[in-house]
Amino acid sequence: MKPIVAIVGRPNVGKSTFFNKICGKRISIVDDSPGVTRDRIYADAQWCGHNFLLVDTGGLDPKSDDIFQTDIMSQAQIAIEQADVIVFLVDGRTGLTANDEEVAKILKRSKTPIVLVVNKLDNFEVEQTYEFYSLGLGQPFPLSLEQSKGIGDVLDQIVLHFPEKSAKEDDKMVKIAIVGRPNVGKSSLVNRLVGANRVLVSNIEGTTRDSVLVPFRYNKKDYAFVDTAGLRRQRGVEKASIEGYSVLRSLSAIEEADIVLVVFDGSAEKLSEQDVRIAGMVHEAGKPSVIVVNKWDIKTGDKVSYEKMLAKDLAFMAYHQSIYVSALTGQGTGQIMELAEKSYQNASKRITTGLLNEILHDAILNHQPPAHKGRAAKVQYITQTSTNPPTFVVFVNDAALVNFSYRRYLENRLRERVDFAGSPIKLIIRGKESKQ
Repeated sequence: MKPIVAIVGRPNVGKSTFFNKICGKRISIVDDSPGVTRDRIYADAQWCGHNFLLVDTGGLDPKSDDIFQTDIMSQAQIAIEQADVIVFLVDGRTGLTANDEEVAKILKRSKTPIVLVVNKLDNFEVEQTYEFYSLGLGQPFPLSLEQSKGIGDVLDQIVLHFPEKSAKEDDKMVKIAIVGRPNVGKSSLVNRLVGANRVLVSNIEGTTRDSVLVPFRYNKKDYAFVDTAGLRRQRGVEKASIEGYSVLRSLSAIEEADIVLVVFDGSAEKLSEQDVRIAGMVHEAGKPSVIVVNKWDIKTGDKVSYEKMLAKDLAFMAYHQSIYVSALTGQGTGQIMELAEKSYQNASKRITTGLLNEILHDAILNHQPPAHKGRAAKVQYITQTSTNPPTFVVFVNDAALVNFSYRRYLENRLRERVDFAGSPIKLIIRGKESKQ
């Protein structure tokens, strides 16, 4: 595994801003409201050839009346225990506080290397770091995130504490995004699958607001679940609000994922418009997926009827694989990763040109290409150009002659001969008039 760097501190010291600066993109929410970051937020980061996982934690404030503070403290403690290096961020503008001293006591017990960073020194007043020596955590490093001063020095200090690189450090971690409407059980599903309370679970809609990366191993491979905020209908969400950013991060998680689990509430009588829209986002992104019907333990209907509903409402992704589970009881959850792996393997398949053209030849014999105004489409050959999703180019005399129905026919013939269950297929028709 890559080294893990945890960022801790009291609320509003700039942890999320630091996190985003190091990652090079807006992943963690930045907001003046205390308690905005609730879960541990993981992201890949890199410095001077060192690859590592950066973790943003919730603001530690024992005196807060936030109902989630106990869970925030628990999640931060887990991050501290997992970390190879801890970045303790304090506020140089406010100065040393009793809260800082309490957090320092917790960190000292961890025996993990600590890099003490004094933020908000916008004029880089090094003398304002001196009082933080009293914490007993070594040299305080000055930082101005607003002016982007001192970041390099802090990163240099962080990587000094990394263990020696292993040969597997650069191995790719397969990311599995978990998406769905609010309160369908995504976080409970993550906790069930990894066998630990890794993300907050609450009946309060919208508890998960960040996309939470949860690394784990399965079949001797590195994976990570990306638990995302529940996706509401866009018109009901202000883009500038915290929830608006949650939606954007969820969409980003789909784009960056290798596999997507689309979670539906199986206790509902039918799919909502938003359920179908979310599945459509995954399909349009070209991602292999599994439809996970959760809360099946309280469903009164039967799978046959539900499958018919899925076939109708998700006709655009007839290739889908579905599984019926209960995150609460564990029913059926043991097969989720098996299906996810199958979808990913199918999306990664490469088919020989010989087999592809054999399939194409048989398809043409059974159903001739369409014609328009006496001019028939002449299909020449097919080749695969990429994977994830499997992408095929069919060369014809005139692409305009090949209509949607015949495209769908060719795709169905491909799926009959090759198992692409759980994965979309991209079929490109290219005529002589195309330059590429």
